[in-house]
Amino acid sequence: MRSRSLLWSFNYAIEGIVYALRTQRNMRLHVTAALLVLGGSLLFRISRLEFIAILFAIVFVFVSELMNTAIEAAVDVATQSFDPIAKVAKDVAAGAVFIASINAVIVGYIVFFGRLDRVGDLLLLRVQQTPMHITIVALLLTSIGVLIGKAITRSGNYMRGGWPSGHTATAAAAATAIGYVTASGAATALAAFIAFLVGQSRVENGAHTWPQVIVGGVLGFLIATLVFQVSWS
Repeated sequence: MRSRSLLWSFNYAIEGIVYALRTQRNMRLHVTAALLVLGGSLLFRISRLEFIAILFAIVFVFVSELMNTAIEAAVDVATQSFDPIAKVAKDVAAGAVFIASINAVIVGYIVFFGRLDRVGDLLLLRVQQTPMHITIVALLLTSIGVLIGKAITRSGNYMRGGWPSGHTATAAAAATAIGYVTASGAATALAAFIAFLVGQSRVENGAHTWPQVIVGGVLGFLIATLVFQVSWS
């Protein structure tokens, strides 16, 4: 019975984590940021002590977010109407997450600043050496491709709704252009993350569905890749 109870306790803990991932947008953002930071740790080959600091910062944020979710659920069960004390409990829990996030940003800044500074210098050098019109052409062709797609599907307009997502397509094209211009994995990953956030925001506000966003991202990537390959061939 003891071993079975221990096994079930692990199962309940995993269910709690899954619930937080499924229902809490901030938790999903934290996980995405953590994956990018861990990928950057491998890319930049940080030291063992730096990796430990990064790992503790990530875990601190996760634990704070999980506790915040638990407190919010408990407060919602205990109160059915507005209660100033319940508000204090939720605000304090949210404050814990905020402090943990600030700590993670500071740790990331200390560990990655010097390395990202070199990437920034490379980015400026590549931009100076690369004709700007290539990127502009890629973005214009992406916009035209989005308009054609929406004209064919007869759905939505360029700013909202329909196939594909114009905002996501433009963001993906810009991220792809940054990748080709800088030839930097770190810069490309950062640009791709921003493009992902653009797509997620379109889904969050109800302007698009995930399939529309994915199609827009693929379209932007393919058009930008075609433009750069043709111009450099």
